[in-house]
Amino acid sequence: MREYLLTLCVTAAVTYLLTGPVRKFAIVAGAMPEIRARDVHREPTPRLGGIAMFFGLCAGLLVADHLANLNQVFEKSNEPRALLSGAALIWLIGVLDDKFEIDALIKLGAQMIAAGVMVMQGLTILWLPIPGVGTVALTQWQGTLLTVALVVITINAVNFVDGLDGLAAGMVCIASAAFFMYAYRIWYSYGIEAAAPATLFAAVLMGMCVGFLPHNMHPARIFMGDSGSMLIGLVLAAGAISVTGQVDPDVMKLFSGSERNAVHQMVPVYIPLLMPLTIIAIPAADLILAIVRRTWRGQSPFAADRGHLHHRLLEIGHSHSRAVLIMYFWSALIAFGALAYSVNSASMWIVLGVVGLSAVGLVLLLLPRFTPRAPRWAEAFVPPRYRRRRAAPAPGAEGAGSAEDAASAEAADDEPRAPVPVGVSGGPGVPGVNGATALGARSRVPRG
Repeated sequence: MREYLLTLCVTAAVTYLLTGPVRKFAIVAGAMPEIRARDVHREPTPRLGGIAMFFGLCAGLLVADHLANLNQVFEKSNEPRALLSGAALIWLIGVLDDKFEIDALIKLGAQMIAAGVMVMQGLTILWLPIPGVGTVALTQWQGTLLTVALVVITINAVNFVDGLDGLAAGMVCIASAAFFMYAYRIWYSYGIEAAAPATLFAAVLMGMCVGFLPHNMHPARIFMGDSGSMLIGLVLAAGAISVTGQVDPDVMKLFSGSERNAVHQMVPVYIPLLMPLTIIAIPAADLILAIVRRTWRGQSPFAADRGHLHHRLLEIGHSHSRAVLIMYFWSALIAFGALAYSVNSASMWIVLGVVGLSAVGLVLLLLPRFTPRAPRWAEAFVPPRYRRRRAAPAPGAEGAGSAEDAASAEAADDEPRAPVPVGVSGGPGVPGVNGATALGARSRVPRG
């Protein structure tokens, strides 16, 4: 565990320290496009955050290769090298897309090629545990097609959800944390060495997200771009493929009887691994809904719009930060709920806990539909949106409206503002946003 934590910390530190210089490079390189109609941020923000995340990945794998126990992962398996090869290819395509806006079909082809590169080096699904049937061995073509499909779905699911500050990095970090606990349990509790690469991938992925999040939280100073979203999607898929298609279910047989009965009894354990839709359930649902919505309208499935789940949360009335936290909540509930169920599927408390937390999540979703007002004595302890409106102060009364003005100014931070294009002045006293001013403090609304 100490070596995994060391790898995680090194990956996070390298990613965090490189993100600042990468931001300056992105501004100089012009990877800071104009705000589009579907964007929710207010100022042009540089991309290319995936550069720092990729070098964090390389640093984490390099450190793990020189550690006493994790070095065996590189000696006994070619999966880390396969991951690095596929990640380098998808990262390069993402960097080019962040700068030059590559066509969607070209990116799709690159995703399939990156998955094929990993398959050629041994990172592929060899068999599947089917409930009621047992372990089903796959042919080479079946394993290749299933691996490529899983990689492409995961990459695009993560890419689709990358629409708010800190959303994609936070959700993938939550998913990778749950996945790390599961893979580590298989490796440590059952002594299955084949689960070690997946555990390493999850630790490195957590470090990439943790190191990038401080720069990407609202208001974000840099975006990960496609170079980052496709990269973390590929790493997440690689871990799921490794532990799903490489770990033999017969080795983990805990029940007496045939292998068919053992696999059938352990269905709750293998559901989170068979298809990792539990750890990317929210992004996958967003992906499916986007494809259905755009196809129904006669548009291309790759056409961008403002109909994603996070856009709908903003339309309901949630603030930017609260929409992100709600998405975090549901991702954690699904990922860790599946993890707890895989450990002890017979516990009714787990089911009741998931149901209760789901009810809490629904209440949080519907909060903007209600406008509760706190009593006078509690107004000092609640956000301004829950305070009662007060009459405007009489003209000439000095200082009478200072508290109300402060409250209204604080509440105005949650209101959407018109985007400021690059190089255009925001009015008297508001400097234009350009490559120079974007390096310093962010522009503010001028005070009276």
